[in-house]
Amino acid sequence: MKQLLLFFAFISFSAVAMSQSKYVGKEKVIDPFSYRITKTGTYQNAAVATAHPLASEVGVQVLKRGGNAFDAAIAVQFALAVVYPQAGNIGGGGFLMARTAAGKQVAIDYRETAPAKAYRDMYLDKDGKPVEGLSVNGHLASGVPGTVAGLAATAAYGRLPWKDLVDPAISLAQYGFAITKEEAANLNAIKQDLLKYNTMPTAFTKDRKWMEGDVLIQAELAETLKRIRDHGAKGFYEGKTARLLTEEMQRGGGIISAEDLKAYKAKHRKPVVFSYRGYEVISFPAPSSGGILLGQMLKMAEPFPLQSYGHNSAKAVHLLAEIERRAYADRAEYMGDPDFYKVPEKELLSAKYLTGRMKTFDSRKASVSKEMQHGNVYESDQTTHLSIADKAGNMVAVTTTLNTSYGSKVVVGGAGFFTNNEMDDLSIKPGVPNVYGAVGREANAIAPGKRMLSSMTPTLVLKNKKPFMVVGTPGGTTIPTSVLQSIVNVIDFRMLPREAIDAPKFHHQWLPDRIDVEKSFPKFVVSELEKKGHTVNQRGQIGRVEMILFEKRGLNTAADSRGDDSVAGY
Repeated sequence: MKQLLLFFAFISFSAVAMSQSKYVGKEKVIDPFSYRITKTGTYQNAAVATAHPLASEVGVQVLKRGGNAFDAAIAVQFALAVVYPQAGNIGGGGFLMARTAAGKQVAIDYRETAPAKAYRDMYLDKDGKPVEGLSVNGHLASGVPGTVAGLAATAAYGRLPWKDLVDPAISLAQYGFAITKEEAANLNAIKQDLLKYNTMPTAFTKDRKWMEGDVLIQAELAETLKRIRDHGAKGFYEGKTARLLTEEMQRGGGIISAEDLKAYKAKHRKPVVFSYRGYEVISFPAPSSGGILLGQMLKMAEPFPLQSYGHNSAKAVHLLAEIERRAYADRAEYMGDPDFYKVPEKELLSAKYLTGRMKTFDSRKASVSKEMQHGNVYESDQTTHLSIADKAGNMVAVTTTLNTSYGSKVVVGGAGFFTNNEMDDLSIKPGVPNVYGAVGREANAIAPGKRMLSSMTPTLVLKNKKPFMVVGTPGGTTIPTSVLQSIVNVIDFRMLPREAIDAPKFHHQWLPDRIDVEKSFPKFVVSELEKKGHTVNQRGQIGRVEMILFEKRGLNTAADSRGDDSVAGY
């Protein structure tokens, strides 16, 4: 097992002994001032992979204390809201894709919604042009949060008392935790935005720069979490927290109202289910584009002998990039909130349709996106993902987000949590790209109460009707393609989880017409792709995949090397 050790200097903080949690605190099972990042492990009973080692440890302790994977998912998400504030959240939303030990599929949609006062052209100026940054930063960028409602809906599948699942996060917020080098850099990077967009002081700025080992204490967030602990979802959507949120909106020109909060409901959806090379894949449906895109891409790839092409060879990358191009063209035209727009899921995933989409594929040269539109079917980069499996056989994949890093950059005064900037994931104007470059049209136009089209792709894979894989990633529009490559790396290229998720990634999303590759991508492959007519763009990291693979020897679990992601289990 390869481990990266983070050891922080001793910090004297006597109040820690008063922590509400039975197992989080100085000299307890989880010490928030001295912890390690573990990238891979094989566990016999249960496994957790998340974006932060403290959140992973919280999940494992819940499992050890008699909770199941659903309980752990709730506790982990509350913990991430504290220790990973750039994406972990109670002010955002997400999707849970799960399968119980008895074989029941569970898909819970807690995506944010547009406020009642939202309207189609709200981010356009008098000339009909988008106002730069208006849908991305500040109060008006926020949709109605769904996370707390989603966690309350998840609790129906758990075993432990709600209080026991919120308490660890309360301790981490109230008494603090030592931040990592990466977290310090992130907080320093957003200081000016925090000062610009907030109406009240926040816990996330200080007179000097943040440094590795500094303790981040979030007293206001702790009080908010206590209200959620004591009153459930009503402790967020009604009462003091709701009042603080609406007052923040009023001070900053936002439009979320008390009525919006009270009306919010999480929804159960029917998963996208399809086969790939004999495996059964279960992923999230609209309003996420992720499951449909993944289904389209894997089914278009299935007729081709990928294994013989070689991993990340020019031949394999060219094929998959052309497949991604076609799927993302369909995303722009056909995908949105199914409660507002009839998403033709069945048609988009039909063998006849997908065979037709590949008729224009040429193994020798790249297509041109401007000449390739959607097919005819009729009759966000900061997110976080967690993968959990327990000894009973429950599988849980959750992807949750504020949209971009730290969302709208607005912290609710007196409540201590970041609000999302998910309104940018609706089409602010047909054909105008969002912050991730994704183009949308009528299916994703702004409307009151509408859920924004997402790319989140929490996914489960079965082999012979038994658990095989739990996988997902953050990364905006790169999420579906990263999940695609992770699955292909395991099934087609026979990689182990660590190899599969750490391999250099690439991405094509139709527009802009280019293949994005990580800096570590092989240069000779890039050269061959350019000879085929592709424009290749080198960029920073793509995604942070968390994967659990069910093997005879146990749960082979891996966290992405691209961040502080960490696994835990027993």
